[in-house]
Amino acid sequence: MEPMGLTQGALADAMGVQRKHVNELCNNRRNVTGPDRTHPRPRVRQQSDFWLNVQRRSDLWEAMHSPRERERIKRAGR
Repeated sequence: MEPMGLTQGALADAMGVQRKHVNELCNNRRNVTGPDRTHPRPRVRQQSDFWLNVQRRSDLWEAMHSPRERERIKRAGR
């Protein structure tokens, strides 16, 4: 958000959500749930796409670093 000069409050206003939700996203206390968070305005839609990609990468990282998930993947490869 910093490179675009956006504050959490400005992004929340532009997306039509509470600032609390954006803050929780920024602090990894809330997941981006999917396309329902996208917005028709191009600048905000780009931000929404960014957050969806961040969530996907976070989920993948968690899966690859979770002992439980690694074991599940290992079992599936047998």
